[in-house]
Amino acid sequence: MEEVNHESAGERSTTKERVSAGIGGLDDVLHGGFVPNRTYMVRGEPGAGKSILGMHFLRAGLDAGESVLYINLEESTENVRENAASLGIDLDGVKFLDLSPDSEYFAQNLSYDIFSPDEVESESVTEEITERVEELNPDRLFIDPLTQLRYLAPDDYQFRKQVLSLMRFFNVQGSTVLFTAQATQTRPDDDLQFICDGTLQLAHEGRRRSLTVSKFRGSGFESGPHTLTIDGDGMSVYLNSLPRVPDHDFESETISSGVPELDQLLHGGIERGTVTILTGPTGVGKTTTGIQFMKEAAGRGERSVVYLFEETKRTLAERSSAVNIPIDEMLDQGTLEIEEMEPLAQTPDQFNEQVRHAVEANDAEIVMIDGVVGYEFGLLGGEDELVRNLHTLCKYLKKRGVTVILINEVQSITGDFQVSGEGLSYLADNIVFLQHLELAGEMRKAAGVLKKRTSDYERQLREFRITEYGVEIGEPLTGLRGILSGRPERPTGTDGRNDRQSTNHE
Repeated sequence: MEEVNHESAGERSTTKERVSAGIGGLDDVLHGGFVPNRTYMVRGEPGAGKSILGMHFLRAGLDAGESVLYINLEESTENVRENAASLGIDLDGVKFLDLSPDSEYFAQNLSYDIFSPDEVESESVTEEITERVEELNPDRLFIDPLTQLRYLAPDDYQFRKQVLSLMRFFNVQGSTVLFTAQATQTRPDDDLQFICDGTLQLAHEGRRRSLTVSKFRGSGFESGPHTLTIDGDGMSVYLNSLPRVPDHDFESETISSGVPELDQLLHGGIERGTVTILTGPTGVGKTTTGIQFMKEAAGRGERSVVYLFEETKRTLAERSSAVNIPIDEMLDQGTLEIEEMEPLAQTPDQFNEQVRHAVEANDAEIVMIDGVVGYEFGLLGGEDELVRNLHTLCKYLKKRGVTVILINEVQSITGDFQVSGEGLSYLADNIVFLQHLELAGEMRKAAGVLKKRTSDYERQLREFRITEYGVEIGEPLTGLRGILSGRPERPTGTDGRNDRQSTNHE
């Protein structure tokens, strides 16, 4: 995913002239909304959400004090209102022209065994539409679906001619028009793209819905595909890109962990606006170490947010409280927010929007993703898409001065040393690794720094422990070799004095 500047100086000047779609995310996609007095097509298979988008469009018009008209050619007005109410969309105030097959109009005029469609229905329907539009002079007009008129025309040529005539009429009336199209294998809707100013494609594949803009005359837009959701509150759209942020638009400073020996390993701590990977096997203390930075930030009055992909909020709170990290107090004070992520319930676009809100609306200064493996399994999308999104998200956060902590779990408990998954270490400014050790039949732990872009760091490994008082870092493990293998040994000819010092420290 590429970063996109959603609001350049030129675009800001024209935003007020736009017609809101009634869906915030869609307005972002269209750089402010639809251009007034133009015609737009919404395509998609049945159930993709075309009618719902139109309902939001009309509701936004009512909220703006405009007159709006719904021309329903497929569903009855009663059904449309019921469907809208089930999604929390209030259509009170919307004017309807009901030309659905079961409406009174069609009941009085259908005579297929006597007249051909071009002799009765086509002309009658066109007259009904033009008369109603002239009567109401609507600012917004929604036709659902326009392709239903195709069945009333003798051939495709007459259908296109009829539609072109209607669109010119609507343009003269000053209406902003949205219409839906329902294609079939025998009757595609490609020809309608040439008569409209913009085309929105809705798709529904498996658990994912999407919106793509393939055409939008006279203005910039974000093509997509963008995530689309439909729930009890109607339709939402989530941009598949992140806004550009000026480089280094924040004060550079070092952030302490609150543990002097850990800060010493990191040459003072980690710098604001950097990405730190805490990596190691399960149970070694990665999450606790990350929360330790947030505990120190809370003491400075800063806000942090944790996204849990691999454990529950309750478990994290209990574990942290047991090691002198007052999670509940931080939550009550508003210096910490914990979001427990439901597996396969979000796309990367939705997750990005959630993080953006925490940073831009709630002023979060530290963001922790716990963990990377859970992120890759917990979000909807392919592996390549998720890795690209994580890179883009981290780049965006860094440029906003947000400190990012990624918790990465490697598979082996001991044995061959591993850092992180493919492509992950590249985005890190700092890599801190924690390792289980087997020493004289006893399980121990070690901590070290593998990478630090912004400054020097301590190359020695230190013993690492988590006690009831929190994170503790011991003396350098200078009397051992092979620590990264998980099976350290004393070099030949040494007395193990340094190792004993480390053991006594424990």
